[in-house]
Amino acid sequence: MTDAYTKLKTRLATEQHTWLITGVAGFIGSNLLEILLKLNQRVVGLDNFATGYQHNLDEVQSLVTPRQWQNFHFIQGDIRNLDDCRCAMHFTYAQKSIAPYLHTGDKLGEKVVEKNNVVEYVLHQAAIGSVPRSIEDPITTNETNISGFLNMLVAARDAGVKSFVYAASSSTYGDHPDLPKIEAKIGKPLSPYAVTKLVNEIYADVFARTYGFNTIGLRYFNVFGPRQDPKGCYAAVIPKWIAAMIKGEPVYINGDGETSRDFCFIENVRQINLLATTVENPEAVNQVYNVAVGDRTTLNQLYEQLYLNLLPSYPHLQGVKPIYRDFRTGDVRHSQASISKAAMLLGYDPTYRISEGLKVAMAWYVNILI
Repeated sequence: MTDAYTKLKTRLATEQHTWLITGVAGFIGSNLLEILLKLNQRVVGLDNFATGYQHNLDEVQSLVTPRQWQNFHFIQGDIRNLDDCRCAMHFTYAQKSIAPYLHTGDKLGEKVVEKNNVVEYVLHQAAIGSVPRSIEDPITTNETNISGFLNMLVAARDAGVKSFVYAASSSTYGDHPDLPKIEAKIGKPLSPYAVTKLVNEIYADVFARTYGFNTIGLRYFNVFGPRQDPKGCYAAVIPKWIAAMIKGEPVYINGDGETSRDFCFIENVRQINLLATTVENPEAVNQVYNVAVGDRTTLNQLYEQLYLNLLPSYPHLQGVKPIYRDFRTGDVRHSQASISKAAMLLGYDPTYRISEGLKVAMAWYVNILI
């Protein structure tokens, strides 16, 4: 664990702030909720359950103390509705205060006080995050990822939040051929989803120039880990393949298997979100950063790692090979990030590469699938 991240967690554990997580019931959102509650932070969560799940919130509740869970305030709402976004910025919560000699109607010694609270930090994770889905339904992707993003910017600006960190995407690099990917060099988008994420960055830049509202964008590269949805036609490759292998179903690889990705374990994502939100260096804001580990893993190599992890417990996999089919429309051939900018300006230092991340996550994937 990095010195910067260790110091930050130690500090946050002693001082309580109020955070808003959009998409809180999703994969990344629920993982951010977990770490913040464990650090005794107060968290507002906003989700419409379009791609998030109640069971993700239930799992977080099982992993924190009852006292920590009381710091979570959930709002079921939609970022496409500006009123829902504004509501999430200003909320009322009940807090018990100790009053030893005061009879209040509650039990002796406690008084329930309602307090108005304004969000300090925003972690905007809500989005329709699938290239195939965006190709199939570009209108819904646009409404959520662009109109919803703009609503959040306006609501956060008007509320005067201290920090606004949003989920950007490696898809923004489009057809630019250079490896590793450097934040300043992007190509043409290859999908409607990529268009929406590029527009997010443009809007963020305009809000900084026009309103003096500061943001940080995090370009995620193939994040994986616990609470990543293993089901459905838009499931990410790692949980989808694990599910198929456990069930003895075919594993399909789009193309020749030499397509490569920079797979990033969820703990690295939690680290950079907290570092970005609390960074005090003025040169670090109004920037976008790659969130990855700086490695390349081909789909063939990924299959081999999953195969070796699962084979001891699932002998029916012995000798099983993947099935190759046509390349998928909108897919980038190779993806690898430079993380030097995030390291220099945020103190980001990923502690999990794909092999370590798979060892940690495998038990969760298997447990959820059996």
